[in-house]
Amino acid sequence: MGYSMTGFGRGEATRAERSIVVEIRTVNSRYCDMYFHLPRSLSSLEPELRELIKKSISRGKVDVRINWECSKGSGVKVELDRDLAISYLEAYADLEDLTDRILPDIISHLIRMPDLFITKRDEEDPEEIWPQLEEATDAALDQLMTMRGREGDLLCTDLRYKIEQLTERLRGISQRSAQVPQEQKERLLQRVQELLQHEAEEFYDGQRVAAEIAIFADKAAIDEELVRLDSHLRQFDLILDEDEPIGKKLDFLCQEINREINTIGSKSSDLEITGLVLQMKTILEKIREQVQNLE
Repeated sequence: MGYSMTGFGRGEATRAERSIVVEIRTVNSRYCDMYFHLPRSLSSLEPELRELIKKSISRGKVDVRINWECSKGSGVKVELDRDLAISYLEAYADLEDLTDRILPDIISHLIRMPDLFITKRDEEDPEEIWPQLEEATDAALDQLMTMRGREGDLLCTDLRYKIEQLTERLRGISQRSAQVPQEQKERLLQRVQELLQHEAEEFYDGQRVAAEIAIFADKAAIDEELVRLDSHLRQFDLILDEDEPIGKKLDFLCQEINREINTIGSKSSDLEITGLVLQMKTILEKIREQVQNLE
């Protein structure tokens, strides 16, 4: 089965002292690009988070957002920088001596001075938080992968239908290509009769016509391309059943299918085959668009 690269998952883990919520969003990308939005106190856990997510996701743009709430208080303390306060007071005293004036309401001016108060936060040990964070992340990944799996099933169903459409056109081309040399022979003979009329027997060379038909049939032969194209389509269908990332495989296979279709189109001068080739190219373009959504 295939997984879509688009999805969303949310996981939450609650303890007596804190609640952690993890949200993971994924969209299409050629590579596996991860972006984390987490509290600074948990930044040291980013490598472990990255490895945990890589076990489930191998391709796509991954946006991870972590929020937490602590029930045991803010853990914030405010302290006075006593040395700085003393320096300000000494400076005010020097200014009073210099101006021979008493400065009014020194305290109200003093408390507005920058960096006079120091804010300290009680930091928790990230390694103690990791089991809870891992639990929330696993829950988010489970939800995310369920969503990606459902959408991937729909994409694979649509791709199978489009592969069947290509196979039908391939059968049409195969049947038509077997008729083209005989029709070309009949047209050539009719043309000879029209040009030479009563003198046809004098100038007509049956071996020459046979040689022309042989040359035409050789140039227009697409048997090898038809066999390879049929093989690619069968392989495409088998890959859709694989239980691993299949997007890059299918993208490569689309290139090979496109190459065979183009070769068939360039070799054939038959309007019916050309029409079928154009239909196949249109279907293949839709397939390539869908493949870009698969992991």
